[in-house]
Amino acid sequence: MKGNEAIAEAAIRAGCRFFFGYPITPQTEVAAYMAKRMPKEHGVYLQAESEIAAINMVYGASAAGARAMTSSSSPGISLKGEGISYMAGADLPGVIINVQRGGPGLGGIQPSQSDYFQATRATGHGDFHLIVVAPSTVQEMVDLAYEAFDLADEYRTPVMVLADGMLGQMMEPVVLPQRKESLPDKPWAVTGHGGARPKNIVNSLHLQPEDLERTNIERYERYAKIQAAEQRAEEYLVEDADIVVVAFGASSRIARSAVNKARAAGIKVGLIRPITLWPFPTDALRRAAASAKGFLVIEMNMGQMVDDVRLVVSGAAPVEFFGRAGGIIPTPAEALAAIERIAAHVGTEVTLAEGSAR
Repeated sequence: MKGNEAIAEAAIRAGCRFFFGYPITPQTEVAAYMAKRMPKEHGVYLQAESEIAAINMVYGASAAGARAMTSSSSPGISLKGEGISYMAGADLPGVIINVQRGGPGLGGIQPSQSDYFQATRATGHGDFHLIVVAPSTVQEMVDLAYEAFDLADEYRTPVMVLADGMLGQMMEPVVLPQRKESLPDKPWAVTGHGGARPKNIVNSLHLQPEDLERTNIERYERYAKIQAAEQRAEEYLVEDADIVVVAFGASSRIARSAVNKARAAGIKVGLIRPITLWPFPTDALRRAAASAKGFLVIEMNMGQMVDDVRLVVSGAAPVEFFGRAGGIIPTPAEALAAIERIAAHVGTEVTLAEGSAR
């Protein structure tokens, strides 16, 4: 399946029956697929009048206890920022798909990873976090979108699936998950009660500063639980690595190929692929920093994840960056050249396999 269509089918199988969106390249197929499938699932597809309207419709459906989703690409996510903050402030679950394109501004329609800052730092105003997951294959787009609804419900928070135009447009074989037979109860939802319980109120407004401070503190206690329980990363050939490459999403595919070529050339290099961008997989990076001589961050942007890696490594080893921007996808050869440069810089041992040559 094409990535955009696979992610939509996964959401349906996860129990999503309300989709509100607005077309923008390169994610439009998500909405188009939902437009075709939702009526057959007795669900609701609605092309809103704007991205702002779409996210507020997700807010309303979620407040009523439904599993709801929206999708967009980079400029559209910016427009949704206020509504995402309102959802976080009201402790509402929901799933937001961002199939990134280049920026800033209208930028271009080619693949990019330039929304890392926005997703992990400032999706909207105020003190809040999203859970942010970053797939690297079409299968993982399916798996993470399917699981995103469970994470959102468990922690009562929005979850963003941060993909990119490359993953959204490519086709790969997928195994689709089983349909959810039952969904969790939501006793906090505004579903009507017939006098059987106290009324529920969904709101993000706290006019008394003490109330707002207490609410924010309680929310950050929940974020601490997420950080402890939900860090995820793939570690590849890291055990004996002198150099550790850190890359997420589509960039990690290029990075993995470069790591294999570097290993064949005798360079001890491994790969850490963050799957959760928030919470950032600090545990995996700290383990690697105990022995690695250098780190290389590879991204399709101007170097947005580098600071997170440097914070974790905390000066134990140099952290370098290689990336392409503007919608240009780095090649394995370029990534390999960057690995070789840092290998020469940190003086890593080069061990040639028997019969091999540089």
